[in-house]
Amino acid sequence: MPEPLPEHRQLLFVCSQNKWRSLTAEHLFDGHPHYEARSAGTEPGARVRVTAGHLGWAEIIFVMERRHADRLREKFAEALQNKPIVVLRIPDKYPFGDSELIALLRQKLAAHLRLL
Repeated sequence: MPEPLPEHRQLLFVCSQNKWRSLTAEHLFDGHPHYEARSAGTEPGARVRVTAGHLGWAEIIFVMERRHADRLREKFAEALQNKPIVVLRIPDKYPFGDSELIALLRQKLAAHLRLL
C-alpha cells in the first residue's frame, strides 16, 4: 500500500523588513503541492508587517534571526501558544532572490520540511 500523502502545511517566514530573506523564502514555495508560504517583517517599515493573524494562520514559523523570535514573543505571546518557531540563523546580507540565499534556505529548511 502506498504511503499516504503528507498534510498541507502553512509556513510563515519572518525577517525584519520582509523585502529580501523572508520574501525569498516565501517564493521558494510558489506552487508547491504540500506547503503554502507567507512572509512578513517585524519592523514598522516592513513591506508586510507581521500580525497576530499571520501567526494564527501559520502552522510553523521560521525566523531568520533570534531577535525576530524575541520580538514575536514580546508582542504576540498569546498568538504563539503551541506554535513552533524555528530560528534559521540567516544573516541580513543577501538581496532578494540571491542564489546563495536560496541555497542556504534550502539547506536549513531541509532539516524541518520533508518535501522541500
